[in-house]
Amino acid sequence: MRQRRVSSRRGRFVAVYARPPRRSQSRVAELARSGFIDTEAAMRELDDPRLDVLGDQEELIAALAQVADPDLALRGLGRLLDAMGPGSDRDELLRALKGGTAQASRTLSVLGFSSTLADHLIRFPEQLRDLGDADPQERPDAAALRERMLRAVGADPVHEAPVAIGEHRDLLNALRIAYRRQLMSLAAVDLADGIEMPAVGAELAHLAGATLESALAISRAQLPDSAVPCRLAVIGMGKCGGRELNYVSDVDVLFVAESFDGADDDAALRTASLLATGAMRACSEHTAEGAIWPVDAALRPEGKAGPLARTLASYVRYYQDWAKTWEFQALLKARPVAGDRELGAAFVEQVGPMVWNASTRDNFVSDVQGMRRRVVSHIRPEEAERELKLGPGGLRDIEFAVQLLQLVHGRADDALHSGSTLEALAALTAGGYVGRDDGAVLDRAYCFLRTLEHRIQLRRLRRTHVVPQEEADLRVLGRSLGLRDAQDLTQRWRQEAREVRRLHEKLFYRPLLSAVAGLPGDGVRLSPEAALARLQALGYTDPRGALRHIEALTKGVSRRAAIQRTLLPVLLEWFADGPQPDTGLSGFRHISDALGESPWYLRLLRDDGAAAERMARVLASGRYATELMKRAPEAVSMLSGDAELVPRAREQLEAEVLTGMRRHDDPVEAIGVVRAMRRRELFRTAVADLVDQLPVREVGSALTGIAEATLAGALAAAVKAVETERRRPVPTRMAIISMGRLGGREMGYASDADVLFVHMPLPGASDEDATSAATAVANEMRRLLAIPSPEPAFTVDAALRPEGKAGPLVRTLASYAAYYDRWGEVWERQALLRAAGCCGDTELIRRFEALIDPLRWPSEGLSDAQVRAVRRMKARVEAERLPRGADRSTHLKLGPGGLSDVEWCAQLLQLRHAGRIERLRTTSTLDVFDIAVETGLLDDDDRQVLREAWCVASSIRNATVLVTGRASDSIPGDPEVLSAVSHVVGYGPGESTTFLDDYRRSARHARGVVERVFYDDPR
Repeated sequence: MRQRRVSSRRGRFVAVYARPPRRSQSRVAELARSGFIDTEAAMRELDDPRLDVLGDQEELIAALAQVADPDLALRGLGRLLDAMGPGSDRDELLRALKGGTAQASRTLSVLGFSSTLADHLIRFPEQLRDLGDADPQERPDAAALRERMLRAVGADPVHEAPVAIGEHRDLLNALRIAYRRQLMSLAAVDLADGIEMPAVGAELAHLAGATLESALAISRAQLPDSAVPCRLAVIGMGKCGGRELNYVSDVDVLFVAESFDGADDDAALRTASLLATGAMRACSEHTAEGAIWPVDAALRPEGKAGPLARTLASYVRYYQDWAKTWEFQALLKARPVAGDRELGAAFVEQVGPMVWNASTRDNFVSDVQGMRRRVVSHIRPEEAERELKLGPGGLRDIEFAVQLLQLVHGRADDALHSGSTLEALAALTAGGYVGRDDGAVLDRAYCFLRTLEHRIQLRRLRRTHVVPQEEADLRVLGRSLGLRDAQDLTQRWRQEAREVRRLHEKLFYRPLLSAVAGLPGDGVRLSPEAALARLQALGYTDPRGALRHIEALTKGVSRRAAIQRTLLPVLLEWFADGPQPDTGLSGFRHISDALGESPWYLRLLRDDGAAAERMARVLASGRYATELMKRAPEAVSMLSGDAELVPRAREQLEAEVLTGMRRHDDPVEAIGVVRAMRRRELFRTAVADLVDQLPVREVGSALTGIAEATLAGALAAAVKAVETERRRPVPTRMAIISMGRLGGREMGYASDADVLFVHMPLPGASDEDATSAATAVANEMRRLLAIPSPEPAFTVDAALRPEGKAGPLVRTLASYAAYYDRWGEVWERQALLRAAGCCGDTELIRRFEALIDPLRWPSEGLSDAQVRAVRRMKARVEAERLPRGADRSTHLKLGPGGLSDVEWCAQLLQLRHAGRIERLRTTSTLDVFDIAVETGLLDDDDRQVLREAWCVASSIRNATVLVTGRASDSIPGDPEVLSAVSHVVGYGPGESTTFLDDYRRSARHARGVVERVFYDDPR
């Protein structure tokens, strides 16, 4: 044994015999595995005779391995044993440590995490008993903490206005010792037993309230005898009010004062200010026992420039007349925590309605969003990446998102009236305002981030929200949270922050929030009486019928009904902005009945305000898109973004249908694949048109691509059906030639598909057999497309073929050549101007186009006689084809300046000049005018007039179909339909007359140009 000298507790040195230190590699490895960093120092500590009283060191090492910082715990344990000396407390600790009790675990957890709390425990070792008594399931409530803290300063807890007894400085120290005692008890259980975060924050808030109550008792003891008695309530704000306080935090408060009956109000307010000032100092002043925390009253009206205490009436007047948006957001967490509870409750009752109606203020949502951005902008750049509270993905992101949702939706839902972030989040999730998955992610992230914040502060009892950079600190924090090392902690923290930021952006900037916030008070609550009055005010033509739809959508306690109760007040407004709100609401009910149980549907409308608004706009615009949506409700997903509304290329659609049809032998099932594609793409185009994403010319191109893919699929299905019936391949090659608006890529929603069928027998096949098979294919194709269906009809019209309906449906290439050579008239050449290959055999299409090109684009142009023939035909069409009783001035096709005028004008230019001007060889009406200007055939002013007339007429014709679901070449005469059509075209409510006047003016100008260019221009 070697001899060494150690200091005794009395300062004298005594000789002791110490065991030689063990330095084996296995010993070092054992300590390292147990979490020790400085193994040499740990072995020196373990070799210290002071620890011999603890018995088996292996058990001690095993216990230390469970704490966050074993090195710190071991050093603290030696200090604690020295501080206790012989006695019952020391014996009790030794028994606890040897027995591995909960008290031992909690003691080591405190010693092994917070040096500040360890210092407190060493100074007051008698408080170790608290750690043995602490039960994580039976923590003291607010009343118990209030009683303990008041008794610590000699005040009677039963008294309405307790007064502390004792010398002022002693009372301040007693308050601090008592506060630190309760804090240590909570921290020990938190570190060792793992209390859930909400319970920790709530107990800290209750402890803060009890401390403020005791501080008031100390302040009362300091009042001069001349002070006029007053009532004073302390209102907890921020995290204290929300019962989610940190270990080290400012405590935000407001002071509400009132005089007793008959007392002088001004004198009472002076007393209240003295009391408030004294209480704040009692908490924040530094003494031999340090300070507790600052009491911050800066959230009061007018901030630090305003009076410290106000009467209830003064607060109410201020909030009614002067308060800013952020002040109402702060009041969301207001709660009486000390002083006159009756007065505090009256304050909350008075300001509550103002808080829950704050979202109706102008720019409320944008103000809250701007405030969050300002908070982020004020973070110091060097700390931005490590800011746990204020930085992106931090606690404030969750709190601001939750508070904004609460304030917007809390007008109509009392379940959201909670100052606790997690309670409010749970209510928002239960009510359908936040998705279940999103709510669970935010709840988990908030608990983790708040617990990490608690640990960071508890380490040295410092107010900070910055994650440390040092690996040693991160390692200790990670171990306290059950994570292995610094890397695990950093990875978990970053992962939670990313999820929080993603959901913050999703919820906090949700467009639906601004819409809900903008609703009037009676519009956000869907009681039957309020809803009926609101429906009438919004302009619903059948309010009672609309009310029945609302009741069907919102009845019950299901999550679906809850979400629809949230959505409907806004949707009703959006429906009312459309031309047919009743149709919109009815359509919404049908779609919701079909898709209401699909989680993605209501989630899309709730989380994507743009999609919800688009849906409302589409449904309230008329029957066409609504009926398509009813037939394919899953198409609602297209409303989520602009990319979904971009028309698909014809090649993509054709490949889709041909691939899908291969899975079906039955031609009816095969054509079902084609119909499904067409239904979906018509809806896509209609929505893009209704939300002004597609100009009329692009609408025509999109509809043409859909028609071409439909014809290609139908042709493939028909060929397969005929081959199955004939039990041999079709002995001819077939092609479909587009004509009319299909060939010009200018189709409308109700346009027929004008086509020609051409075939060419395969080598060795007889003309008769080939023609028979080709005719069977064409007839089967038309039959399949004509099968009755609730969706928009698709008529294949071959009336432009030689000899019209009297001629054969299908001809060979040679037959077409013979007919046009012998019988072809000028009007047939004119019809061929818009011929274009559609689908089928590409070589046959090429040869057909080569056949007709000289006919439609004659190199010599037209003779004068032929020009006169074209003009006579035009006049005949105007005279004979206008429906009986139709108003010529509003007939979009055959009226003066209508589509026929403009298109005949373009076609005459082509017939006369395309033979020598190759660029005029196009099937597009508007392209003809552009090229005619470039080549000097047309004035630019005339082009603008003709282009505008064509676009306006085409837009009106399309709008009429979108509104009514039916084709019409006349502007509607019914005032309601006219109003709806004008709205879809772009006119506001009550502007139907302006709409008509504008159309007539455009058509009149176009007719003037046609008179000159078509009838008089010698060029």
